[in-house]
Amino acid sequence: MRIVRYAVDGVRHYGELESDDARIVRCEGDPFTGLSPTGRIDDVGDVRILSPVERPRIFGFAYNYASHVGETDREIPEIPVCFMKPSTAVVGPGDAIVYPADGELIHFEGELVVVIGKEARHVKPAEAHEYILGLTCGNDVSDRVVQRRESAFGTLLIGKGQDTFAPLGPVVATGLDPSDLALTTRVNGTVVQSASTADLLLSVPDLVGYLSRHLTLLPGDVIMTGTPSGVGPIRPGDEVEVEIEGIGVLRNPVLAEAR
Repeated sequence: MRIVRYAVDGVRHYGELESDDARIVRCEGDPFTGLSPTGRIDDVGDVRILSPVERPRIFGFAYNYASHVGETDREIPEIPVCFMKPSTAVVGPGDAIVYPADGELIHFEGELVVVIGKEARHVKPAEAHEYILGLTCGNDVSDRVVQRRESAFGTLLIGKGQDTFAPLGPVVATGLDPSDLALTTRVNGTVVQSASTADLLLSVPDLVGYLSRHLTLLPGDVIMTGTPSGVGPIRPGDEVEVEIEGIGVLRNPVLAEAR
């Protein structure tokens, strides 16, 4: 099932995106308490696709692909390196990534994103699938100059957490095995990242297990699992696409911040 969150005439709904990507079966309820078809069908061309979760808590993992660790000239971390993005960083498919007026070096990071389906605490990795609603695409947009300055003092917020720095979507795909999915990132149609989630240092079950050992995960929380090698700069006027096998394409233009 590919769950989509969307708006028709300003009214928000959940639904199931059909296999032809052209129609949505409108549903009542939400993915966390239960969805039921209403009998109404909406054409994709008549709706606005939204981020699959509204203002979630966002957990991120850094250095979770050996290839990305290598391109940063760092060692593979001894413990998972975690950070959080504010919920206000989330935007949906087609929404603009706003390039800050004082930005100097803004990077894309295509990532597989896990959506938590129910409250989770002390979850064993082997049971993690029971707490996962599904998977979506994400872009961990990062201001490298600010990020490096913050990191030198042991913190990380503004470099990762500015408004629009967490595009998510277009759907939450349920029932997918996250262990070996093709991930491709393109900038202006050119492939810049090409990897498999099989290369994650910590697998999706490991990430859920690690986080839930230390804190309670809630329905609607999202986990950005890390980016492979190939990260690079974006500029106003660019278009970034993150495509993951079985999920779809998350596409966002880059727009200069109004001064």
